[in-house]
Amino acid sequence: MPDLSRLRQLTDLCLTVSLLVLLASGATSAFADESCKRLVASGNSQYPPLLWVDPADPGVLRGAGVTLLSQVLAEHDITLEARNVGPWARAQDDARTGRVDMLLGAFKTDDRETWMDYLHPAFTHVPSVIFVRKGHAFEFTNWDDLRGKRGSTLVNNSFGNAFDNYASEHLDISAFPSVRQSFETLLLDRVDYVIYERFQGKALAEQIGIVDQLEILPDSVITEALYFTFSKRSRCNTPELRAALAETVARLNDEGVMDELISEYSERWSRLLEQSSTNP
Repeated sequence: MPDLSRLRQLTDLCLTVSLLVLLASGATSAFADESCKRLVASGNSQYPPLLWVDPADPGVLRGAGVTLLSQVLAEHDITLEARNVGPWARAQDDARTGRVDMLLGAFKTDDRETWMDYLHPAFTHVPSVIFVRKGHAFEFTNWDDLRGKRGSTLVNNSFGNAFDNYASEHLDISAFPSVRQSFETLLLDRVDYVIYERFQGKALAEQIGIVDQLEILPDSVITEALYFTFSKRSRCNTPELRAALAETVARLNDEGVMDELISEYSERWSRLLEQSSTNP
């Protein structure tokens, strides 16, 4: 007669091996799906040196953020399509509805966390500042100094939960579809200040030739962490893939890759401005 105890042991062993195989295949499913070998991302197209519209192809975004995410994805055999969908508000709407898989940089807010998953850690930190007309600086040491003044910024732009909540309760800040419109409104004396990211705002002011008409108040309003994010509606958004990409972002941060890219793409942006000024 066969040894029933031995048979049960063999059966249990086979079941255990099968279960392990199934678990392993599930853990790699994020990478096995060929339809997720290419991800579409968008972002704020007025965000040099992190993001800007490719002059040779207006449907494409270039910049340090694009290159970093491309490198992160490439390590997992995924290619990136960095698509310019228009204004920042449209890019966020496309992520909310799943028309794009990812955003190439977003600050964290409670609202955004309802329709996006953030890749931790952040890939860089961005200071936001107050721009004013030259000769019209005012004392700024804390957010209360903005009370009673008229401000302007970009539609759907966030400066983090703390400032956003404070601004909604205490400040008068108008929002425009482009930062250029915000700056133009400032120069027409229709607002007292523009709040925007320091380096991106300065780069855009240089692009439209108004940097000499502006001043930046000394202290930052706030410095916020900037993250790559996944649309919750993206079919490629899985915990396994997010964890793998986050690990790669953390390693590249430790290696100082983003700092090098920001320096490189700042120079590229400057060269683009020089070329546009000599070839109007």
